[in-house]
Amino acid sequence: MTHKLIKKFSLFLLFVGLISPVYADPAQKTLIINESKLSVEIADTPSSQQLGLMHRETLDPNHGMLFVFEEPQKLCFWMKNTLIPLSIAYIDQNFKIIDILDMQPLDETPICAKQDAQYALEVNQGWFKLNNIKIGNLIGISK
Repeated sequence: MTHKLIKKFSLFLLFVGLISPVYADPAQKTLIINESKLSVEIADTPSSQQLGLMHRETLDPNHGMLFVFEEPQKLCFWMKNTLIPLSIAYIDQNFKIIDILDMQPLDETPICAKQDAQYALEVNQGWFKLNNIKIGNLIGISK
């Protein structure tokens, strides 16, 4: 009986070990724009991009989400099931901000970049203005 229990427990631990990476925290990076540091979650898969910041009630100050696409393209975002007001910066392949726009909670109107972008950065609404970040600024990634 004890041997069977140990075997079942061992299988359980193996199973938990195999699935735990699926539920691990998303990748985090620190971006630097001007003198401001921003901790971001990386959304670089279709599923993480589709979920984005949906259903969250808060976003910590100086935190955001960076959406990473394989190549520059026409990017549009909406706020379906997103409960907090956000600002979005569209960023080109050279890490230059090409557009900054505000988005309202639960608004399903597409908010599109004026030109092709490879990245989109969502932060609490007003963060860019508060940190004097403007179109044309370059984004760096801390190591």
